[in-house]
Amino acid sequence: MSSPRSEFLRIVAERGLMHQCTDLDALDAVLAEGGPVPAYIGFDCTADSLHVGSLVQIMLLRWYQKCGHKPIVLMGGGTTKVGDPSGRDESRQLLSAEQIAANMAGIRAVFAKFLRFGQAPADAVMADNAAWLDGLAYIPFLRDVGRHFSVNRMLALDSVKLRLEREQPLSFLEFNYMVLQAYDFVELFKRNGCRMQMGGSDQWGNIVSGIDLGRRVANAELFGLTTPLLATASGAKMGKTAQGAVWLNADRVAPYDYWQYWRNTEDADVGRFLKLFTELPLGEIDTLLAGDINAAKKRLATEATALAHGAAAAADAEATATRVFEQGGVGEDLPVVETAPGGTPVYDVIVKAGFAISNSEARRLVRQGSVRLDDQVLRDEIGKLTKGKLSVGKKKHAILRPA
Repeated sequence: MSSPRSEFLRIVAERGLMHQCTDLDALDAVLAEGGPVPAYIGFDCTADSLHVGSLVQIMLLRWYQKCGHKPIVLMGGGTTKVGDPSGRDESRQLLSAEQIAANMAGIRAVFAKFLRFGQAPADAVMADNAAWLDGLAYIPFLRDVGRHFSVNRMLALDSVKLRLEREQPLSFLEFNYMVLQAYDFVELFKRNGCRMQMGGSDQWGNIVSGIDLGRRVANAELFGLTTPLLATASGAKMGKTAQGAVWLNADRVAPYDYWQYWRNTEDADVGRFLKLFTELPLGEIDTLLAGDINAAKKRLATEATALAHGAAAAADAEATATRVFEQGGVGEDLPVVETAPGGTPVYDVIVKAGFAISNSEARRLVRQGSVRLDDQVLRDEIGKLTKGKLSVGKKKHAILRPA
């Protein structure tokens, strides 16, 4: 399609948010008719926050709403009890009902920043698939839904085939996930008039199965759209660092650290990330890329942080970075590590700050001369510290304070 009629498809195509679509012309016609068209993305509750790896899907829902359509956020209160085998080499850990509920509450806080919820036609809604999955009767479900699924076709899908080819176990529990996700789509069509499911490209097989089921059991014309699976220019997985996942909730990753994650974007990724993770106009992005690359990185960091944590937190993070990196000062918003009475060994402080994953790695950083306290190189890896600005390399900083 050279020029979509619908604003949403034009935007996602221009900004690199679209990978595949089941029937692009028909979907474009539906979206261009006028009036909100409900669409959903599902999120299983495997942790108490989402991380940067989910941000493409979140931005997709945000643009969908900005274009006048109705986003549905589907919480996997039911499917989390099964575990999605897509993109996995092993089975997911089974969580208790209490853990799933706590995780769901944390994830809700993420979407409150990105979407507008309410009762208006284009306001977002949040659903929980436990509402219809938990009460299913097994035999009736097999007769009414299971009979529409071909095991031959299920075995050919990548999420299943790759596990089997690698001789890695795939439980019957996980094998059912595709059927449950397809059933979710049909239920959302019946309950909310949902016409489209969106998700990462690893969800293509599950989405197509839902479209097929909707046609068979409800005579529904449904659509699917996927986003590309992203990696950085160097091949690293999005949202992963040496210190762990880059979470979207401030209690997991502080706004300053979130800002720094985007500020440290590789040069080759800046243009792509400005299109994907900010709402800056494309012309303004082109202007930024034509100038100083570091200025473009700072703008990326501030815009992305403002979406996740608010404009005030983004401005504070940028100001702190300016004081620390450009003016040699100490920023109040840097991560804080509390030291024990009498001081904490250097290697222990480095680990607690998240700058090393083990004591041996922390000791090695000291021996390499990479660790400083108030800009003075530390040489004694077991010496005790109480307060000051701890720096590891040029980009990792923390404030030490007595407990």
